[in-house]
Amino acid sequence: MSDLLDTLDPKPLWHYFLELSKIPRSSKQEGAAAAWVAAQGRALGCQVEQDAVGNVLIRKPATPGREGRPAVALQCHVDMVCEKNEGTVHDFAVDPIRVRRDGDVLRASGTTLGADNGVGVAAGLAVLAAGDLAHPPLELLVTVDEETGLTGANNLRAGWLKATTLLNLDSEEEGELTIGCAGGVDTQARRALAVTAAPAGLAALRLKVAGLKGGHSGIDIAAGRGNSIRLLAQVLEAVREKHGLLLASVAGGNKRNAIPREASAVVLCAPARQAALAADVARLAGEWRAALGSFDPGLAITLEPGAAAPVMSEADARAVLGLLLAGPHGVEAMSPDIAGLVQTSTNMGLVETRDGAVEVNFLTRSSIDASKHALAARIAALAGVAGFTATHSGGYPGWKPEPGARVVTLVDGVHRELYGKPMVIKAIHAGLECGLIGEKYPGMEMASLGPSMWDVHTPDEHVSIPSVKNFWALLAAVLGRL
Repeated sequence: MSDLLDTLDPKPLWHYFLELSKIPRSSKQEGAAAAWVAAQGRALGCQVEQDAVGNVLIRKPATPGREGRPAVALQCHVDMVCEKNEGTVHDFAVDPIRVRRDGDVLRASGTTLGADNGVGVAAGLAVLAAGDLAHPPLELLVTVDEETGLTGANNLRAGWLKATTLLNLDSEEEGELTIGCAGGVDTQARRALAVTAAPAGLAALRLKVAGLKGGHSGIDIAAGRGNSIRLLAQVLEAVREKHGLLLASVAGGNKRNAIPREASAVVLCAPARQAALAADVARLAGEWRAALGSFDPGLAITLEPGAAAPVMSEADARAVLGLLLAGPHGVEAMSPDIAGLVQTSTNMGLVETRDGAVEVNFLTRSSIDASKHALAARIAALAGVAGFTATHSGGYPGWKPEPGARVVTLVDGVHRELYGKPMVIKAIHAGLECGLIGEKYPGMEMASLGPSMWDVHTPDEHVSIPSVKNFWALLAAVLGRL
């Protein structure tokens, strides 16, 4: 990647990003990457600590003359969402991310890039490495397992940080300053299956939904994109009884916090019905492409040979499809206070058939705790009606906006000086670790900033190279004022 680095600026930041990209760091398996971060801090002569869950805290003294100023924390997470296209050969447990430049953006080759939040980690390390950057006493907090449960932030111990101001480096739009976010909770619904051996003489087929954009289950939930799990259920509902199909399994989605792009079901069909079934699937694919239109033009619904497997009972098939059809997905309510902000939503993000059961995962988000809990309870009640057992996990609080905080005014003012325009100050419908950190450190002033990146949590993830340069300039200038 050395040739690529020669084309990028600022080089210290991109150096750390490209080095981090060589280290596998899927959520819950980011130990090697966290150890690498700690090693970089020690190599720079900083004080380094690591807690029991793997979070890394690196402290750097203030530049001369600023020792008496309040400490400032920079915060980011080291794990990444690991998504790849079905045809991409890549093992996230061992393979490095293959980073490539495409004009003014960086991409990966068929996988997620990890700019979320690798750019934040790289920026924090570049700040520690900078010898010409004025700053107060600094703390760089790099957390683990943000993407699949906010585990690092959730287990952060009170009193570890000394800072009174925190800059989160996990935002995704240049010129925007995030000052609030939604909380969330997972609901897992599980139903044990009564299965029997596949009857002889039937053809095993795989009904597949693919080609959708997917996206972040909070940021993109109102973008009108298709949910592959819901579409699969709708197609199955239209053809299952008509063609006498037996349902063996359903599977879809890869991450609880990503809108599912692909889903499939294994069905058994009488050979005499295959041609008629294929014609119906082709017709339904055309209808759903027209329905989604420009929101998701790449939709493909196909039939292909499958592997024979034990089949569900009729009661199980009805219950499973019933929950997938009736379970909520998408926007539940918009904010009455902030125009365009989703207040409450659910992502039906995962379905899996394994160990004699079907499991469905819903991630509910809301900036209003009461709404979050009410919708999660409704999902559990619906699951119960369908004969599923529901449990809740992974709950985390939202982050209440404080637009009058000193750090908000300061960052906005520096941006005006550098770029001649105010920042867009907003709250987002996504989970940031600031909610959990603020719960453990009451009174800490916080704001979140970052460069422009798009299609995060998907293999189309890409980051703007010029915006990273501007993000770095803003961060350096802000630290000089704090």
